Amino acid sequence: MIDLLIQSFQIKSMSIFEAIMLICFGASWPFAIMKTYKTKSVKGKSRLFLTLIILGYIAGMINKILNSPDIVFWLYVLNLLLVCTDFLLYFIYRNREENK
Repeated sequence: MIDLLIQSFQIKSMSIFEAIMLICFGASWPFAIMKTYKTKSVKGKSRLFLTLIILGYIAGMINKILNSPDIVFWLYVLNLLLVCTDFLLYFIYRNREENK
């Protein structure tokens, strides 16, 4: 267990590119969340798209746990939380679009 914890805070050479990808994706989610929150509109958002993104992040997290645990796992967690926030806003504001 301690070895897994130590490994989770190390970054392997190939994971640097994975980390860059996740940072780039993660940088866009706060803008999408703020836009949805400010406009209270989900026009143009796809529930299927958000679901697929969530499943992809979960698959990435499972891969990190089983095959190459490192600190990049926490980038997946952060991105997953951001997408889930956007998904939650989708369900909160979708009725506004239907009632218009």
